[in-house]
Amino acid sequence: MKIDWAALGSVFGVSLVATVALVGLFTLGVVALGKQEQATADGGTSHAEGRGGGSAALARTGAYACFALCAAAVAYGIYLIVA
Repeated sequence: MKIDWAALGSVFGVSLVATVALVGLFTLGVVALGKQEQATADGGTSHAEGRGGGSAALARTGAYACFALCAAAVAYGIYLIVA
């Protein structure tokens, strides 16, 4: 039995980078949801007040984008395993 150490190291490196990237992206989504709740509590969701309505919507959109990218990466990984 011969182990290809270069291939093993390559798989380890790619999986480590992918894991850190996915966890970081999910964390950004959670932080953005926290910012959205804080902006909503501070300024409400009304644009007429001129405080926080746009930032709450932007934070929510960013959070959903982060979660969608995480879901897409997981779906792509499952596709690679199945195909």
